Amino acid sequence: MTKAPSKPANLGERTRLVHAGRDPSEQHGFVNTPIYRGSTVLYPTTDDLLHRRGRYSYGTKGTPTTEALEKAWTEMTGATGTVLAPSGLAAVTLALMSCLKAGDHLLVTDSVYLPTRQFCNGILKNFGVETTYFDPLVGSGIEALFKPNTAAVLTEAPGSQSFEMQDIPAIAEVTHRHGAVVIMDNTWATPLLFPPHERGVDIAIEAGTKYLSGGSDLLLGMVSANARCFKALRETYDAFAMCPGPEDVFLGLRGLRTMALRLREHEKQALDMARWLQARPEVAQVLHPALETYPGHDIWKRDFKGSSGLFSVILKPCSDHALAAMLDGLALFGMGYSWGGFESLVIPFDCATYRTATKWAPGGHALRFHIGLEDLDDLKRDLDSGFARLRETDAKAA
Repeated sequence: MTKAPSKPANLGERTRLVHAGRDPSEQHGFVNTPIYRGSTVLYPTTDDLLHRRGRYSYGTKGTPTTEALEKAWTEMTGATGTVLAPSGLAAVTLALMSCLKAGDHLLVTDSVYLPTRQFCNGILKNFGVETTYFDPLVGSGIEALFKPNTAAVLTEAPGSQSFEMQDIPAIAEVTHRHGAVVIMDNTWATPLLFPPHERGVDIAIEAGTKYLSGGSDLLLGMVSANARCFKALRETYDAFAMCPGPEDVFLGLRGLRTMALRLREHEKQALDMARWLQARPEVAQVLHPALETYPGHDIWKRDFKGSSGLFSVILKPCSDHALAAMLDGLALFGMGYSWGGFESLVIPFDCATYRTATKWAPGGHALRFHIGLEDLDDLKRDLDSGFARLRETDAKAA
């Protein structure tokens, strides 16, 4: 088959998502790169084997399926290269291990994803890496926390569950001046809403489990890096052979094609719901960076191209029993971890037990919402009934 013409430059976001990482001429005209399941790659001659001549050498080093997603994600992030991992947390650990060694010092935002904190406090500590947690609102003031052996700064914007906005460009400027590496968990925004490498991030982490998948049926992670860090990242990946399964990679490729459309719908739905919750008498505060009244909104407006479907709320004081009555009776909001799928989710959370650099004391129960693709009127009726149960339970106990 004749190879397709080269793609024109300056393509739009949706066009790039549809075309990135695939070449139908390489698979007999079929639109999608097929699933390659395999470990062994055969060589035609002894000389070819001894000199490793060939596009592929072994299953853990890559296949046409994994290469397609790596290339596509590299294009979308503006990175030098990408490696894949079997989950979002695996992507975090891979990124950290690629730039840390025994005796190094690591700075981590206090609002980081809890399993990431557990990895730092456990595995990294056992390997001789010291971790210091910092206030996510510190900005350029992070300079005071640097030590001669500070090797990396791990950021997450907005913060996991608590949604503090971090000034990533300011943190990056200080970090690079000290010769350290900036790592960012960019799962909330994806590169469509926050181009990490344009903003000074050296290594960007994404949980493809979330918006890349869109179906709550996939575990996948991606780590993209700039020219400074990609060689070490790839070497670390090859050393661990931390490769995801071929079916999962294929599902990631399939989700990539519609991610922009889904993400914009999640954004629209979540903003509508956030404003509706803001007006509820039971709600004290809505933690959504795109709301004009939210602290950190100016940073979000400067650095981000949009928002996703995930945000949190702080309720006015109520009893544990009243909160349970509200949540247990919800018909459309599932209670479960993760997010980014087509369905709406809610979980209660409390950061107070593990924060060390900042204090979490919001004055009421906290709930994290992911707004899915259901009809908003149905979701609002479900929550309205839940709030009624909350009020009734507290009224009976009074």
